[in-house]
Amino acid sequence: MLFRSPTLGVVTLEQVAEDAIQERREHPQDRFRLIIGTDSQPHEHTASATFVTAVILHRVGRGARYYVHKEHHEHIHSLRQRMFTEASLSLQVGGLLSELLQKAGQDWQIEVHLDIGEGGETKQWIREIVAWIESNGYEARIKPESFGASKVADRYTKS
Repeated sequence: MLFRSPTLGVVTLEQVAEDAIQERREHPQDRFRLIIGTDSQPHEHTASATFVTAVILHRVGRGARYYVHKEHHEHIHSLRQRMFTEASLSLQVGGLLSELLQKAGQDWQIEVHLDIGEGGETKQWIREIVAWIESNGYEARIKPESFGASKVADRYTKS
């Protein structure tokens, strides 16, 4: 799985993990947040969608760096299907990244940012999706606190 980083160019998920570990080693006094968020852009005429998953390494108070992975899915017929696919992709990347970090002896709490919120059609799935994310051991954030999905990943769904 390849990611694009404005800082590092094209990198693997293994390199994303290595970068996070290196940043933490270089700045042991700083607090870090590891955030994963996915957003999508539907293509109504083809029943497909473009999904972008962002991994954000936030050095609190000092900025952030991010890495994005883009993929195209066919047979996406409803908003509900898109929202659950977004959550699934974030869980998939979170699981793979957690494994890599644990193999390196690192313990990170991962936040999953969801592009759902109380003010829109997606509110009906909040409890179900948040419970799914949390049952997998991650912290879940919804709008307006879910900038990983609603700002970072969203920026790349249209390009």
